[in-house]
Amino acid sequence: MVIKSEDGRELRSFRFKDEDDSQEVRAVERRILLETFADQLPPEAIRFSSKLAKIGRSENGETLLELVDGTRLSAKQIVIGCDGVRSPVAKWMGFSEPKYVGHCAFRGLGFYPDGQPYEPRVSYVYGKGLRAGYVPVSPTKVYWFVCFNSPSPGPKITDPSILKNQSQELVRNWPSELLNIIDRTPDDTIIRTPLVDRWLWPAVSPSASSGSVVLVGDAWHPMTPNLGQGACCALEDAVVLAKKLADAINSGNGSVEGALKSYESERWPRIFPLTIRANLVGSLLQWENPVVCSVRNNVVIPKLIRIGPMLEHTNFACERL
Repeated sequence: MVIKSEDGRELRSFRFKDEDDSQEVRAVERRILLETFADQLPPEAIRFSSKLAKIGRSENGETLLELVDGTRLSAKQIVIGCDGVRSPVAKWMGFSEPKYVGHCAFRGLGFYPDGQPYEPRVSYVYGKGLRAGYVPVSPTKVYWFVCFNSPSPGPKITDPSILKNQSQELVRNWPSELLNIIDRTPDDTIIRTPLVDRWLWPAVSPSASSGSVVLVGDAWHPMTPNLGQGACCALEDAVVLAKKLADAINSGNGSVEGALKSYESERWPRIFPLTIRANLVGSLLQWENPVVCSVRNNVVIPKLIRIGPMLEHTNFACERL
């Protein structure tokens, strides 16, 4: 990893293995990851373009699902709500809307058809109320982001040319490689999103399961991307939930509802502190005060922060399923 200031000055660089020998960092394009998982399922197991509009229960206790295209489904077994930050399932279960945290992010994938020129490392650039980063995710693609403070989420913009211009204007005088990556970003990969999260409080927040309905990933615990753990936690949820359900089925005397409650109990100590920690890290990195930013760049990052102890959140032990 290399960390720079907005004027291109290197503040610090290191290898994750030197900080903590147990660490291994890999950047993966999300589309490729999802396609890899999907390819392991039987043909036609996934029904695409099936956004959920409503969820409810019938008189006999079955879960009823209505899709935006009018299709109605009756789920006799388990419904897993993994439908993202604005989950209708989470809303039906009593969860509040995720809260805007005060900053937005542009994100995209720079494309180099003849091969991208960057080393396999994470690069960050810190400014005042503004930060950016980029990392190669394949021989031809480089993921990048620009995160900026904003008092409100602002209007939704879908025109890719406007999004590209706005992101470039924010970092116009920053290191040129960042501008080059943004310039090489195809229109269909650039997005602008307000960052949100939902803090879950023990004994206060609704349960993650209701009967045979359960939440995983962003639908349950949306968090800001400052620790890079949102999608990772969703995968962990899936592993733990699958194991709990398998144990209940294989034992012959366990209930589905009991397995879902056990899943929730095991995941609480993991996702509750991570959500808060991600929020606090983002708030600290988005400082605007010039004096505070100077102390961060000249003292905190190069001399005080030790990355090793801060990476423990990436460790997740998983037994073979």
